[in-house]
Amino acid sequence: MTIEKRYRKRYKSGDTPWDAGQPDFNLIETVIQNPILSCKVLDVGCGTGDNSIWLAQNRFQVIGTDVSDIAIEKAKEKASQANVKCDFILVDFLKNKIEGVPFGFIFDRGCFHSFSSEDDRRRFAQNVATHLEEAGLWLTIVGNADEDRQGPGPPQRTAADIVLAVEPYFEILSLQSSHFGSNRPNPPRAWRCLMQKRHVT
Repeated sequence: MTIEKRYRKRYKSGDTPWDAGQPDFNLIETVIQNPILSCKVLDVGCGTGDNSIWLAQNRFQVIGTDVSDIAIEKAKEKASQANVKCDFILVDFLKNKIEGVPFGFIFDRGCFHSFSSEDDRRRFAQNVATHLEEAGLWLTIVGNADEDRQGPGPPQRTAADIVLAVEPYFEILSLQSSHFGSNRPNPPRAWRCLMQKRHVT
């Protein structure tokens, strides 16, 4: 089953535990604490748009992408109800270049970690780098393999998995143990990784 069909099926059935219905606190804290200033943002794997909408409400110019047509339609509805301007595009980020480059900031919550092969994760990191301006920032929220989990949950990666994939293209500014923003009483553990695009000579 293709990634598009898999996500279409899950959105259709409502089996979307990652969709918390609110922006992720990891994004909010990172933007406010660093601070990350208003710029063009790409939200990769934007889902139903809560993070994109929060960014747009905080003076960022936002494009959100996802492989699920149902998620994109819901994101457009939410943005319209919130009266904010976001562009939402149905596209596979790993296979396509997004119009509007370069971006100052790229965010992904649970997209990078969904690739099980080291090569695909490295390709994803490289693609993020090509979409960023010089010294642009990337924040990724990744399932944390340090958690001894019983039952289903997001894919889990080690800190080494992240470093291996991103090192050629990014300098890691911070890599913290956290958890996903969630409505559940015991949200899954996560890595919060903020990186800066390396200067290529």
